[in-house]
Amino acid sequence: MNKKQLIEAVAKEMEKSKADAERSVNAVIESVKKGLKKDGVVQLIGFGSFTVKKRKARKGRNPKTGEVIKIKASKTVSFKPGKGLKERL
Repeated sequence: MNKKQLIEAVAKEMEKSKADAERSVNAVIESVKKGLKKDGVVQLIGFGSFTVKKRKARKGRNPKTGEVIKIKASKTVSFKPGKGLKERL
């Protein structure tokens, strides 16, 4: 499912227009982004948890040249499904 399909599903479920559903979906996505930036975790009981994880700097290899390169430390987002979501799968 992509974002467009999600918006259509939300519009159908809420019996609202696609424009209203798109605003709702965008609001949820923005809220998750802000929550991750502020607290580092967004927990949705029954669905799952999004957490910010840190990756250490490391060495990698350029696949074209074989040259060793430095990869900077970075942050990434991890998702751990909740019990309710696992049961639905």
